[in-house]
Amino acid sequence: MSTDTINRHRRMLNGIPSQPDLSAPLPKRILANAWTWIGLVFTLLYAVALWSQYALMTADTPVRDGVVQGMNQSAIRDAFWFALPTLLFWVVLFVVADRFRPQRLLLWWLALGWGACVATFLSLHINTWASEQLSIGGDGDPTTAARAAIYIAPFVEEAAKATVLFWVAILVRYQLVTKLNGIALAGLSAAGFAFTENIIYYARAIMYASSTIGTGNVEDAVREIVWLRGFWTAFGHPLFTMMTGLGLMVALRTHSKVVRVLAPLVGYLLAALLHMMFNSQASFASGQMRYLIYFAVALPLVASAVIYGVRQLFAESRKIRARLTDYVRMGWLNPVDPETASRVRRRAWALLVAATRGWAVLRATLSLQRMLTELAYLRDAEVKGVIDTAGQHRATELLYLARSLRGLAIDDPAGQKLSLPRFRKPKPVDYPPPNYPGPAGLGGNWPATPGSAPLGSQGYSRVDPTWGPPTR
Repeated sequence: MSTDTINRHRRMLNGIPSQPDLSAPLPKRILANAWTWIGLVFTLLYAVALWSQYALMTADTPVRDGVVQGMNQSAIRDAFWFALPTLLFWVVLFVVADRFRPQRLLLWWLALGWGACVATFLSLHINTWASEQLSIGGDGDPTTAARAAIYIAPFVEEAAKATVLFWVAILVRYQLVTKLNGIALAGLSAAGFAFTENIIYYARAIMYASSTIGTGNVEDAVREIVWLRGFWTAFGHPLFTMMTGLGLMVALRTHSKVVRVLAPLVGYLLAALLHMMFNSQASFASGQMRYLIYFAVALPLVASAVIYGVRQLFAESRKIRARLTDYVRMGWLNPVDPETASRVRRRAWALLVAATRGWAVLRATLSLQRMLTELAYLRDAEVKGVIDTAGQHRATELLYLARSLRGLAIDDPAGQKLSLPRFRKPKPVDYPPPNYPGPAGLGGNWPATPGSAPLGSQGYSRVDPTWGPPTR
């Protein structure tokens, strides 16, 4: 077996990707990339799952007392626009939070689409089936009963939302290196789930308020549920699923086999427990008790999650700085690299300076920052014993690639200024007038310098009369 084959096998066992061949044409690289087909297959799966839910929700449902009318396109369209601002808020928040080792755009899309399409599809059918088996009935929708919402929905929905996290961990566990990665992917899946669920709830409210006498103003009734689900309790699904994401990240960054098994399980059970508590108080609490639970329990949990996320940003900054300092001591990196790669403001300023100096400089700076960050977490994985000596080959590749970008990338933004274009027209140069009369230069009638004979005068000679052979 050749050395290259052994190295590739060791990389595969550790989840370390091979360096892509950039010499091939771009269309060939896109078609040969496995992520292209993964994204295409999952997108088609999302479209099928979403269409199935649309067909189910728009169909009339027979019940014992008659027929429950399905939702129409107008109600779904209005509900979509009501639910969109909440989705955009969570997407921006989780993408911004995933800063030091951001995932590729496709992984963000896989998490978001899975939660919005597949997780809701699975939850809808499994919740309905389980409710029917337990003889839990509702008005045409068995999942609306309180017992189903408390004892069935939390376990089913949290499992459905978190499934994509385990798929991603199996495919690219090397790229999941921080707890912020788990929080971001779990939050995107939960935000997608809440988005589709909100559309269903809002559309049902629109249909019910429009067809039922005694509900009052339809707009006020719909606005009330939009504020309740889209603002006051919008933190619910992201907060729950974050627990599973954190448990998974703890398992991926530890050498203990026991922790690798227990951490995701504990995270999932904690997510289901929080979900169960939330649904129980929404079903049974009323009046002052509901406000007490909201301000004394729910909001402190949200504040704790926010504080934890912010502290995790500082913790990851210190970790990157410490791990890159190891390479500085070995003489493989510049002393300024740990500071530049570990501070968000310095990284952002370097990218901003590079953006004003052309696309090539920006691309080189972004590549250098990503390579240094990957190098830091590669070193951290070696220290924790997560990967073996196969990481040394990847570290050598990253060091050589970083060195090749030094001349073009902005590796030290301290003291650098933006190269902004000047929009003011340059002022004409005001030359001083000559200090002797008459025009000078070619075609002039006076000499260019005062004191010399004019061209063509008796004192003018083409040859200096004092020139001659050297004398001894």
